[in-house]
Amino acid sequence: MKKRTDMLQGSPIKSIILFALPIMLSSLLQYNYTLVDNIIVGRYVSTDALAAVGNVGAINSFIIGAALGLTSGFTIPVAHAFGAQDKNKVAKYAGSSVTVAFLIGLVIVVTAHLLSTPLLKLIGTPSEIIDLSAKYVNILYFGVPFQMLSNNFTAISRALGESKKPLYFFTVSVFVNFCLDLLFVKQFGWGVEGAAVATLISHFTAATLTGIYIIKFNGYVQLKKSDFKLNPKIAFEQIRLGIPVSLQFTITSVGSMCLQSAVNSFGPNVIAGFTAAGRVENLTNLPMSGLGVATQTFVGQNYGAKNYERIIKSVRKIFLLDLLVSVIMSITLYFISTPMVSLFMTEKNPEIMDAAHHYILAICQCYSLVAVLFVLRNTLQGLGFTYANMIAGAGELFGRLLIAFVLTPVIGFDAVCYAAPAAWLLADIPLALIYLSKHRKFKKLAQNPDLAETDN
Repeated sequence: MKKRTDMLQGSPIKSIILFALPIMLSSLLQYNYTLVDNIIVGRYVSTDALAAVGNVGAINSFIIGAALGLTSGFTIPVAHAFGAQDKNKVAKYAGSSVTVAFLIGLVIVVTAHLLSTPLLKLIGTPSEIIDLSAKYVNILYFGVPFQMLSNNFTAISRALGESKKPLYFFTVSVFVNFCLDLLFVKQFGWGVEGAAVATLISHFTAATLTGIYIIKFNGYVQLKKSDFKLNPKIAFEQIRLGIPVSLQFTITSVGSMCLQSAVNSFGPNVIAGFTAAGRVENLTNLPMSGLGVATQTFVGQNYGAKNYERIIKSVRKIFLLDLLVSVIMSITLYFISTPMVSLFMTEKNPEIMDAAHHYILAICQCYSLVAVLFVLRNTLQGLGFTYANMIAGAGELFGRLLIAFVLTPVIGFDAVCYAAPAAWLLADIPLALIYLSKHRKFKKLAQNPDLAETDN
Protein backbone atom coordinates (compact mmCIF):
# COMPACT_ATOMS: atom_id res chain seq x y z
CA MET A 1 0.00 0.00 0.00
CA LYS A 2 3.04 2.27 -0.17
CA LYS A 3 1.88 4.07 -3.30
CA ARG A 4 -1.35 5.19 -1.66
CA THR A 5 0.42 6.34 1.50
CA ASP A 6 2.89 8.38 -0.60
CA MET A 7 0.03 10.38 -2.12
CA LEU A 8 -1.86 10.91 1.13
CA GLN A 9 1.08 11.60 3.44
CA GLY A 10 4.63 12.95 3.33
CA SER A 11 6.01 15.59 0.96
CA PRO A 12 3.36 16.49 -1.66
CA ILE A 13 5.83 17.85 -4.21
CA LYS A 14 8.12 14.83 -3.92
CA SER A 15 5.13 12.48 -4.31
CA ILE A 16 3.82 14.38 -7.33
CA ILE A 17 7.19 14.56 -9.08
CA LEU A 18 7.91 10.85 -8.54
CA PHE A 19 4.40 10.02 -9.71
CA ALA A 20 4.64 12.38 -12.70
CA LEU A 21 7.94 11.09 -14.12
CA PRO A 22 6.52 7.78 -15.45
CA ILE A 23 3.49 9.71 -16.75
CA MET A 24 5.78 12.06 -18.67
CA LEU A 25 7.64 9.11 -20.18
CA SER A 26 4.35 7.35 -21.01
CA SER A 27 3.06 10.54 -22.67
CA LEU A 28 6.31 10.80 -24.59
CA LEU A 29 5.83 7.27 -25.86
CA GLN A 30 2.19 7.93 -26.77
CA TYR A 31 3.24 11.13 -28.50
CA ASN A 32 5.69 9.10 -30.57
CA TYR A 33 2.76 7.50 -32.41
CA THR A 34 2.15 10.81 -34.18
CA LEU A 35 5.76 11.97 -34.23
CA VAL A 36 7.04 8.76 -35.83
CA ASP A 37 4.21 8.78 -38.38
CA ASN A 38 5.03 12.39 -39.29
CA ILE A 39 8.79 11.88 -39.59
CA ILE A 40 8.59 8.66 -41.60
CA VAL A 41 5.83 9.96 -43.88
CA GLY A 42 7.69 13.26 -44.40
CA ARG A 43 11.00 11.58 -45.18
CA TYR A 44 9.87 8.52 -47.16
CA VAL A 45 6.68 9.66 -48.88
CA SER A 46 6.45 13.42 -49.61
CA THR A 47 5.92 16.92 -48.23
CA ASP A 48 2.29 16.68 -49.36
CA ALA A 49 1.94 13.48 -47.34
CA LEU A 50 3.35 15.25 -44.25
CA ALA A 51 0.92 18.11 -44.80
CA ALA A 52 -1.94 15.60 -45.20
CA VAL A 53 -1.10 13.86 -41.92
CA GLY A 54 -0.69 17.19 -40.10
CA ASN A 55 -3.89 18.56 -41.61
CA VAL A 56 -6.02 15.98 -39.75
CA GLY A 57 -4.59 16.93 -36.34
CA ALA A 58 -7.43 19.32 -35.47
CA ILE A 59 -10.07 16.84 -36.64
CA ASN A 60 -8.41 14.06 -34.64
CA SER A 61 -8.50 16.27 -31.56
CA PHE A 62 -12.17 16.94 -32.22
CA ILE A 63 -13.13 13.27 -32.47
CA ILE A 64 -10.45 11.23 -30.70
CA GLY A 65 -9.72 13.93 -28.12
CA ALA A 66 -13.40 14.10 -27.21
CA ALA A 67 -13.48 10.31 -26.80
CA LEU A 68 -10.40 10.23 -24.57
CA GLY A 69 -11.71 13.17 -22.55
CA LEU A 70 -14.62 11.00 -21.48
CA THR A 71 -12.28 8.42 -19.95
CA SER A 72 -10.60 11.14 -17.87
CA GLY A 73 -13.95 11.83 -16.25
CA PHE A 74 -14.90 8.16 -15.88
CA THR A 75 -12.04 7.42 -13.48
CA ILE A 76 -12.32 10.45 -11.17
CA PRO A 77 -14.64 8.49 -8.78
CA VAL A 78 -12.03 5.69 -8.73
CA ALA A 79 -9.47 8.08 -7.20
CA HIS A 80 -12.04 9.42 -4.73
CA ALA A 81 -13.06 5.89 -3.65
CA PHE A 82 -9.42 4.83 -3.35
CA GLY A 83 -8.64 7.82 -1.13
CA ALA A 84 -11.64 6.89 1.03
CA GLN A 85 -10.34 3.27 1.17
CA ASP A 86 -13.63 1.89 -0.17
CA LYS A 87 -12.52 -1.21 -2.15
CA ASN A 88 -16.05 -2.12 -3.19
CA LYS A 89 -16.62 1.26 -4.85
CA VAL A 90 -13.19 1.18 -6.46
CA ALA A 91 -14.06 -2.12 -8.19
CA LYS A 92 -17.54 -1.02 -9.26
CA TYR A 93 -16.37 2.32 -10.69
CA ALA A 94 -13.35 0.74 -12.41
CA GLY A 95 -15.38 -2.07 -14.00
CA SER A 96 -18.13 0.29 -15.13
CA SER A 97 -15.61 2.68 -16.71
CA VAL A 98 -14.21 -0.13 -18.88
CA THR A 99 -17.64 -1.17 -20.18
CA VAL A 100 -18.85 2.37 -20.82
CA ALA A 101 -15.57 3.35 -22.54
CA PHE A 102 -15.73 0.44 -24.98
CA LEU A 103 -19.41 0.93 -25.85
CA ILE A 104 -18.97 4.64 -26.47
CA GLY A 105 -15.85 3.88 -28.51
CA LEU A 106 -17.91 1.75 -30.90
CA VAL A 107 -20.44 4.55 -31.37
CA ILE A 108 -17.65 7.04 -32.06
CA VAL A 109 -16.12 4.80 -34.77
CA VAL A 110 -19.31 5.00 -36.83
CA THR A 111 -19.79 8.72 -36.19
CA ALA A 112 -16.18 9.55 -37.02
CA HIS A 113 -16.31 7.87 -40.42
CA LEU A 114 -19.45 9.77 -41.32
CA LEU A 115 -17.94 13.12 -40.31
CA SER A 116 -14.33 12.84 -41.50
CA THR A 117 -14.63 13.86 -45.17
CA PRO A 118 -17.17 16.67 -44.57
CA LEU A 119 -14.89 18.06 -41.85
CA LEU A 120 -11.85 17.92 -44.12
CA LYS A 121 -13.76 19.95 -46.70
CA LEU A 122 -15.06 22.33 -44.04
CA ILE A 123 -11.56 23.34 -42.91
CA GLY A 124 -10.55 24.07 -46.51
CA THR A 125 -8.13 21.17 -47.01
CA PRO A 126 -6.18 21.81 -50.27
CA SER A 127 -7.30 19.58 -53.13
CA GLU A 128 -3.83 18.06 -53.53
CA ILE A 129 -3.88 16.55 -50.02
CA ILE A 130 -7.55 15.91 -49.20
CA ASP A 131 -7.56 12.32 -50.48
CA LEU A 132 -4.38 11.50 -48.55
CA SER A 133 -5.84 13.04 -45.39
CA ALA A 134 -9.08 11.05 -45.73
CA LYS A 135 -7.25 7.75 -46.31
CA TYR A 136 -5.05 8.30 -43.25
CA VAL A 137 -7.71 9.39 -40.80
CA ASN A 138 -10.39 6.86 -41.76
CA ILE A 139 -8.03 3.99 -40.90
CA LEU A 140 -7.05 5.64 -37.60
CA TYR A 141 -10.67 5.85 -36.46
CA PHE A 142 -10.97 2.07 -36.23
CA GLY A 143 -8.58 2.34 -33.31
CA VAL A 144 -10.80 4.63 -31.20
CA PRO A 145 -12.27 1.82 -29.01
CA PHE A 146 -8.75 0.49 -28.35
CA GLN A 147 -7.47 3.99 -27.54
CA MET A 148 -10.36 4.54 -25.14
CA LEU A 149 -9.71 1.21 -23.45
CA SER A 150 -5.95 1.72 -23.08
CA ASN A 151 -6.43 5.25 -21.77
CA ASN A 152 -9.15 4.07 -19.41
CA PHE A 153 -7.04 1.21 -18.05
CA THR A 154 -4.14 3.63 -17.66
CA ALA A 155 -6.34 6.16 -15.87
CA ILE A 156 -7.54 3.45 -13.47
CA SER A 157 -3.95 2.50 -12.70
CA ARG A 158 -3.01 6.14 -12.04
CA ALA A 159 -6.13 6.76 -9.94
CA LEU A 160 -4.93 3.93 -7.72
CA GLY A 161 -1.50 5.53 -7.34
CA GLU A 162 0.40 3.38 -9.89
CA SER A 163 2.04 5.33 -12.72
CA LYS A 164 4.96 3.06 -13.66
CA LYS A 165 3.22 0.02 -15.15
CA PRO A 166 1.55 1.93 -18.05
CA LEU A 167 5.01 3.13 -19.05
CA TYR A 168 6.16 -0.45 -19.71
CA PHE A 169 3.13 -1.22 -21.85
CA PHE A 170 3.39 1.94 -23.94
CA THR A 171 7.08 1.21 -24.51
CA VAL A 172 6.10 -2.05 -26.19
CA SER A 173 3.32 -0.44 -28.26
CA VAL A 174 5.58 2.39 -29.49
CA PHE A 175 8.25 -0.12 -30.50
CA VAL A 176 5.56 -2.02 -32.44
CA ASN A 177 4.45 1.24 -34.11
CA PHE A 178 8.00 2.20 -35.10
CA CYS A 179 8.83 -1.20 -36.58
CA LEU A 180 5.55 -1.42 -38.47
CA ASP A 181 5.90 2.16 -39.75
CA LEU A 182 9.26 1.32 -41.30
CA LEU A 183 7.90 -1.95 -42.68
CA PHE A 184 4.64 -0.62 -44.11
CA VAL A 185 5.82 2.81 -45.32
CA LYS A 186 9.48 2.40 -46.22
CA GLN A 187 9.59 -1.25 -47.30
CA PHE A 188 6.06 -1.94 -48.58
CA GLY A 189 5.45 1.59 -49.91
CA TRP A 190 1.93 1.83 -48.45
CA GLY A 191 2.23 5.59 -47.86
CA VAL A 192 -0.05 7.31 -45.34
CA GLU A 193 -2.27 4.21 -45.15
CA GLY A 194 0.71 2.17 -43.93
CA ALA A 195 1.43 4.71 -41.18
CA ALA A 196 -2.22 4.60 -40.10
CA VAL A 197 -2.34 0.77 -40.01
CA ALA A 198 0.86 0.69 -37.94
CA THR A 199 -0.69 3.11 -35.41
CA LEU A 200 -3.93 1.09 -35.33
CA ILE A 201 -2.07 -2.13 -34.47
CA SER A 202 -0.03 -0.37 -31.79
CA HIS A 203 -3.21 0.99 -30.13
CA PHE A 204 -4.59 -2.56 -30.03
CA THR A 205 -1.33 -3.74 -28.45
CA ALA A 206 -1.49 -1.03 -25.76
CA ALA A 207 -5.16 -1.80 -24.96
CA THR A 208 -4.44 -5.53 -24.64
CA LEU A 209 -1.42 -5.14 -22.36
CA THR A 210 -2.95 -2.49 -20.07
CA GLY A 211 -6.20 -4.48 -19.90
CA ILE A 212 -4.48 -7.71 -18.90
CA TYR A 213 -2.60 -5.89 -16.14
CA ILE A 214 -5.66 -4.16 -14.63
CA ILE A 215 -7.97 -7.18 -14.86
CA LYS A 216 -5.54 -9.96 -13.96
CA PHE A 217 -2.45 -8.66 -12.20
CA ASN A 218 -3.20 -5.31 -10.57
CA GLY A 219 -2.86 -5.71 -6.80
CA TYR A 220 -4.99 -2.76 -5.75
CA VAL A 221 -8.40 -3.72 -7.13
CA GLN A 222 -9.85 -7.15 -7.78
CA LEU A 223 -12.35 -6.92 -10.63
CA LYS A 224 -15.11 -9.54 -10.89
CA LYS A 225 -17.35 -10.22 -13.88
CA SER A 226 -20.23 -8.52 -12.09
CA ASP A 227 -18.20 -5.28 -11.91
CA PHE A 228 -18.25 -5.04 -15.72
CA LYS A 229 -22.03 -5.27 -15.87
CA LEU A 230 -23.56 -2.02 -17.09
CA ASN A 231 -24.98 -0.20 -14.06
CA PRO A 232 -27.11 2.74 -15.28
CA LYS A 233 -26.68 4.73 -12.07
CA ILE A 234 -22.88 4.41 -11.97
CA ALA A 235 -22.59 4.87 -15.74
CA PHE A 236 -24.66 8.06 -15.58
CA GLU A 237 -22.46 9.47 -12.81
CA GLN A 238 -19.30 8.72 -14.78
CA ILE A 239 -20.70 10.13 -18.02
CA ARG A 240 -21.83 13.24 -16.11
CA LEU A 241 -18.22 13.78 -15.04
CA GLY A 242 -16.77 12.81 -18.41
CA ILE A 243 -18.96 14.95 -20.69
CA PRO A 244 -17.57 18.36 -19.57
CA VAL A 245 -14.00 17.09 -20.06
CA SER A 246 -14.97 15.71 -23.46
CA LEU A 247 -16.70 18.95 -24.41
CA GLN A 248 -13.58 20.85 -23.44
CA PHE A 249 -11.65 18.83 -26.05
CA THR A 250 -14.48 19.22 -28.56
CA ILE A 251 -14.85 22.98 -28.10
CA THR A 252 -11.09 23.51 -28.20
CA SER A 253 -10.84 21.37 -31.32
CA VAL A 254 -13.50 23.40 -33.10
CA GLY A 255 -11.24 26.40 -32.56
CA SER A 256 -8.26 24.40 -33.79
CA MET A 257 -10.14 23.38 -36.94
CA CYS A 258 -11.04 27.02 -37.61
CA LEU A 259 -7.40 27.93 -37.10
CA GLN A 260 -6.32 25.06 -39.37
CA SER A 261 -8.58 26.48 -42.08
CA ALA A 262 -6.66 29.76 -41.74
CA VAL A 263 -3.34 27.90 -41.96
CA ASN A 264 -4.54 25.94 -45.00
CA SER A 265 -4.99 29.19 -46.93
CA PHE A 266 -1.18 29.63 -46.91
CA GLY A 267 -0.53 26.39 -48.87
CA PRO A 268 1.09 22.96 -48.26
CA ASN A 269 4.57 24.26 -47.27
CA VAL A 270 3.23 26.46 -44.48
CA ILE A 271 0.91 23.63 -43.40
CA ALA A 272 3.94 21.33 -43.20
CA GLY A 273 5.96 23.91 -41.22
CA PHE A 274 3.06 24.55 -38.84
CA THR A 275 2.62 20.77 -38.42
CA ALA A 276 6.30 20.10 -37.70
CA ALA A 277 6.58 23.01 -35.25
CA GLY A 278 3.42 21.91 -33.48
CA ARG A 279 4.83 18.41 -33.01
CA VAL A 280 8.01 19.82 -31.45
CA GLU A 281 5.97 22.09 -29.17
CA ASN A 282 3.89 19.12 -28.04
CA LEU A 283 7.12 17.42 -27.02
CA THR A 284 8.10 20.22 -24.63
CA ASN A 285 4.54 20.30 -23.30
CA LEU A 286 4.93 16.83 -21.81
CA PRO A 287 6.58 17.76 -18.46
CA MET A 288 3.82 20.27 -17.65
CA SER A 289 1.12 17.89 -18.83
CA GLY A 290 2.58 15.05 -16.74
CA LEU A 291 2.65 17.23 -13.63
CA GLY A 292 -0.96 18.15 -14.36
CA VAL A 293 -2.11 14.51 -14.51
CA ALA A 294 -0.18 13.73 -11.31
CA THR A 295 -1.82 16.73 -9.65
CA GLN A 296 -5.26 15.43 -10.63
CA THR A 297 -4.54 12.05 -9.02
CA PHE A 298 -3.04 13.67 -5.91
CA VAL A 299 -6.01 16.02 -5.49
CA GLY A 300 -8.55 13.27 -6.23
CA GLN A 301 -7.14 10.85 -3.66
CA ASN A 302 -6.78 13.52 -0.98
CA TYR A 303 -10.28 14.79 -1.69
CA GLY A 304 -11.60 11.26 -1.11
CA ALA A 305 -9.58 11.09 2.11
CA LYS A 306 -10.92 14.55 3.16
CA ASN A 307 -7.38 15.97 3.40
CA TYR A 308 -8.58 19.45 2.42
CA GLU A 309 -5.78 21.39 4.09
CA ARG A 310 -3.19 19.23 2.30
CA ILE A 311 -4.82 20.05 -1.05
CA ILE A 312 -4.85 23.81 -0.39
CA LYS A 313 -1.19 24.00 0.65
CA SER A 314 0.05 21.66 -2.08
CA VAL A 315 -1.61 23.35 -5.05
CA ARG A 316 0.27 26.57 -4.23
CA LYS A 317 3.61 24.73 -4.42
CA ILE A 318 2.60 22.84 -7.58
CA PHE A 319 1.73 26.13 -9.24
CA LEU A 320 5.21 27.56 -8.60
CA LEU A 321 6.85 24.31 -9.73
CA ASP A 322 4.93 24.29 -13.02
CA LEU A 323 5.84 27.93 -13.73
CA LEU A 324 9.53 27.08 -13.23
CA VAL A 325 9.21 24.08 -15.55
CA SER A 326 7.51 26.26 -18.19
CA VAL A 327 10.49 28.65 -18.24
CA ILE A 328 12.90 25.73 -18.65
CA MET A 329 10.77 24.27 -21.44
CA SER A 330 10.58 27.65 -23.23
CA ILE A 331 14.37 27.79 -23.39
CA THR A 332 14.56 24.12 -24.43
CA LEU A 333 11.97 24.60 -27.17
CA TYR A 334 13.83 27.55 -28.63
CA PHE A 335 17.12 25.67 -28.96
CA ILE A 336 15.81 22.28 -30.16
CA SER A 337 13.20 23.56 -32.62
CA THR A 338 15.38 23.95 -35.73
CA PRO A 339 17.16 20.56 -35.55
CA MET A 340 13.89 18.83 -34.62
CA VAL A 341 11.91 20.38 -37.49
CA SER A 342 14.72 19.35 -39.87
CA LEU A 343 14.00 15.69 -39.02
CA PHE A 344 10.72 15.94 -40.92
CA MET A 345 12.48 16.57 -44.27
CA THR A 346 15.20 14.97 -46.36
CA GLU A 347 16.24 18.46 -47.58
CA LYS A 348 15.57 21.77 -45.83
CA ASN A 349 12.71 23.78 -47.34
CA PRO A 350 13.13 27.51 -46.51
CA GLU A 351 9.38 28.20 -46.49
CA ILE A 352 8.70 25.29 -44.14
CA MET A 353 11.55 26.29 -41.82
CA ASP A 354 10.45 29.94 -41.74
CA ALA A 355 6.85 29.06 -40.83
CA ALA A 356 8.06 26.71 -38.09
CA HIS A 357 10.46 29.33 -36.66
CA HIS A 358 7.77 32.01 -36.44
CA TYR A 359 5.41 29.65 -34.63
CA ILE A 360 8.02 28.39 -32.13
CA LEU A 361 9.15 31.93 -31.27
CA ALA A 362 5.60 32.97 -30.39
CA ILE A 363 5.09 29.90 -28.17
CA CYS A 364 8.40 30.40 -26.32
CA GLN A 365 7.37 33.92 -25.31
CA CYS A 366 4.09 32.77 -23.71
CA TYR A 367 4.70 29.24 -22.39
CA SER A 368 3.93 30.11 -18.75
CA LEU A 369 0.28 30.58 -19.73
CA VAL A 370 -0.09 26.87 -20.50
CA ALA A 371 1.53 25.95 -17.17
CA VAL A 372 -1.21 27.88 -15.36
CA LEU A 373 -3.79 26.12 -17.50
CA PHE A 374 -2.52 22.62 -16.63
CA VAL A 375 -2.41 23.28 -12.87
CA LEU A 376 -5.83 24.88 -12.52
CA ARG A 377 -7.65 22.57 -14.93
CA ASN A 378 -6.30 19.35 -13.43
CA THR A 379 -6.81 20.52 -9.85
CA LEU A 380 -10.47 21.30 -10.48
CA GLN A 381 -10.87 18.06 -12.42
CA GLY A 382 -9.42 16.06 -9.54
CA LEU A 383 -11.96 17.66 -7.22
CA GLY A 384 -14.77 16.59 -9.54
CA PHE A 385 -15.56 20.09 -10.85
CA THR A 386 -15.25 18.98 -14.47
CA TYR A 387 -17.60 21.69 -15.73
CA ALA A 388 -14.60 24.03 -15.39
CA ASN A 389 -12.99 22.18 -18.34
CA MET A 390 -15.92 23.11 -20.55
CA ILE A 391 -15.75 26.78 -19.54
CA ALA A 392 -11.99 26.84 -20.18
CA GLY A 393 -12.58 25.20 -23.55
CA ALA A 394 -15.00 27.97 -24.47
CA GLY A 395 -12.28 30.53 -23.65
CA GLU A 396 -9.81 28.67 -25.87
CA LEU A 397 -12.38 28.52 -28.67
CA PHE A 398 -12.97 32.27 -28.55
CA GLY A 399 -9.22 32.94 -28.67
CA ARG A 400 -8.70 30.79 -31.75
CA LEU A 401 -11.80 32.14 -33.54
CA LEU A 402 -10.61 35.69 -32.92
CA ILE A 403 -7.23 34.88 -34.48
CA ALA A 404 -8.56 32.79 -37.39
CA PHE A 405 -11.32 35.06 -38.61
CA VAL A 406 -10.39 38.55 -37.40
CA LEU A 407 -6.63 38.91 -37.08
CA THR A 408 -5.21 36.47 -39.66
CA PRO A 409 -6.79 38.25 -42.67
CA VAL A 410 -5.21 41.50 -41.42
CA ILE A 411 -1.84 40.41 -39.98
CA GLY A 412 -1.22 37.14 -41.82
CA PHE A 413 0.57 34.01 -40.55
CA ASP A 414 2.11 35.86 -37.58
CA ALA A 415 -1.40 36.07 -36.09
CA VAL A 416 -1.78 32.29 -36.39
CA CYS A 417 1.41 31.85 -34.37
CA TYR A 418 -0.14 33.64 -31.38
CA ALA A 419 -3.44 31.75 -31.49
CA ALA A 420 -2.39 29.18 -28.87
CA PRO A 421 -1.16 31.79 -26.34
CA ALA A 422 -4.38 33.77 -26.82
CA ALA A 423 -6.40 30.59 -26.22
CA TRP A 424 -4.41 29.73 -23.08
CA LEU A 425 -4.91 33.20 -21.62
CA LEU A 426 -8.67 33.18 -22.21
CA ALA A 427 -8.88 29.72 -20.59
CA ASP A 428 -6.74 30.72 -17.60
CA ILE A 429 -8.98 33.63 -16.58
CA PRO A 430 -12.21 31.66 -15.89
CA LEU A 431 -10.27 28.75 -14.36
CA ALA A 432 -8.55 31.13 -11.92
CA LEU A 433 -11.89 32.64 -10.89
CA ILE A 434 -13.46 29.20 -10.35
CA TYR A 435 -10.44 27.96 -8.39
CA LEU A 436 -10.42 31.01 -6.11
CA SER A 437 -14.11 30.42 -5.39
CA LYS A 438 -13.49 26.75 -4.53
CA HIS A 439 -10.38 27.67 -2.55
CA ARG A 440 -12.46 29.70 -0.10
CA LYS A 441 -14.91 26.84 0.36
CA PHE A 442 -12.14 24.33 0.91
CA LYS A 443 -10.55 26.52 3.55
CA LYS A 444 -13.83 26.26 5.45
CA LEU A 445 -13.86 22.48 4.94
CA ALA A 446 -10.27 22.26 6.19
CA GLN A 447 -11.38 23.98 9.38
CA ASN A 448 -14.48 21.79 9.68
CA PRO A 449 -14.20 18.50 7.67
CA ASP A 450 -17.69 17.45 8.71
CA LEU A 451 -19.26 20.07 6.47
CA ALA A 452 -20.77 18.51 3.35
CA GLU A 453 -19.50 19.73 0.01
CA THR A 454 -22.52 19.86 -2.26
CA ASP A 455 -21.33 22.12 -5.04
CA ASN A 456 -20.14 19.74 -7.73
